[in-house]
This record gives sequence, structure tokens and C-alpha cells, in this order.
Amino acid sequence: MALENAKILLTNLNWRFHNISLYELALTHSSYANEENSELEHNERLEFLGDAVLDLIISDYLYRHYAHLPEGDLSKIRADLVCEDCLAQLAIQLNLGKYLYLGKGEAFYGGNSKPSLLADALEAIVAALYLDLGYEECYRKVIDLFEPVFWTIDVNYTSRDFKTLLQEYTQSHFGEIPTYKIIKESGPDHQKEFVAQVYLEGKIKETGAGSSKKQAEQSAAKRAWDKLSQKLID
Repeated sequence: MALENAKILLTNLNWRFHNISLYELALTHSSYANEENSELEHNERLEFLGDAVLDLIISDYLYRHYAHLPEGDLSKIRADLVCEDCLAQLAIQLNLGKYLYLGKGEAFYGGNSKPSLLADALEAIVAALYLDLGYEECYRKVIDLFEPVFWTIDVNYTSRDFKTLLQEYTQSHFGEIPTYKIIKESGPDHQKEFVAQVYLEGKIKETGAGSSKKQAEQSAAKRAWDKLSQKLID
């Protein structure tokens, strides 16, 4: 088997490598191996390893960057991120299907665009990267790849009730709950604007504004939560 596809793929991705044969193996589907040579290896063992590596990397990232979320939410997010549909979409972004070695029958029936096959191939590529360059480099590449997907976490999970989110955290870690005070009210009745402050340990933590008292308090809570989250990440 000529070592061509992996080199082209990795060059296009601007990924460095040492052992190109690992990536060639990752791109080799069982249908191709069975047609070419009964003893030719294929990517299923790498899929197995890649699945575990992805789970670890995504779990590590979520644990570090979403300290406010409970275990149940983290598990749901991880399941969404490593599911077949998500992995297949990421594989499409890498144009992975173009480089797969498929058997003639699998290729004829559009194997290079099948979500299950693409997801498996991505797992195999991750395993190849892990074996070739180690965990740290694999971690960086995987996080870069998933970066656009992480925005969906912010939309689905951090757009929650920030007052509740802040209260749950401060009560758990500091033994007290935030308090709020409306410090300003302006504008005509049909276009009011309120300004609220959130206090913790008797100190002003943040200020927020909104078209209602509730919105102003939520805005202040969000600002306080954003600042707290950044400290947790740092």
C-alpha cells in the first residue's frame, strides 16, 4: 500500500508527525483490508483506542473549564460531544472521507460519507496521533478541533438562570447566598431601565442593567459568574 493519503491529509491539516504508517492504518477500513490482503491490518483496533483517548481528553477539558456544572451535566455534554453525529461532522470538516482506503463495494455505496464510518475513522486518527506524538500534542489538536463545538456548551448550559447558578455555587463554597439591590431606575414607564448590584460577603461584586428589575439582577449575576468562572479556569 503506497503511503500517500495520510501524508496529504496531514500536510493539509498542518499536523506534524513521526510515524506515518500509524495514520495510514487509521485511514484503512476493514473492507479495503479484506479485499487487498487477508493479513492486511485495518483501523478497528485504533478506533477502540481513539474512543478511550477522546473520552479522556473531553472529560479533562470539561472538568477544568466547566467547574460550575455537576457530574450529570458533564456526562451529558461529553456524550453529546463524542457521539457519532458530532464526530462525523468534525470528520467532514477535516475532509477525512476523501482520504479513506475503502473496499470497492463500500466505496460504491458512498462509504466515505457514512457518519458511522467517518466517526470511526476520526477516532482512529486520534489514536494514531496519541501513539505517534503523545498525550499533550494529541490533547491540543483535539481541543483545537472541538473548539467550534464547545460554543454550543456555552449556549445550552451557561445561558441558564445565572442567579440560581451563582447562588448554588456560593452557598456550596462560601456558605452564603448573594443579595441584590436596585440602585437606579430611569426612563419613561414604557421604556424603563434598571441597574442592579449583586453583593457577596457584604461587598459589591458586579453591576448589571436591564429593562426590568429581574433582568438587571440577572445581568449582575451573569457578570459576577463570568468573573468567578474565569478565576476557576485560571
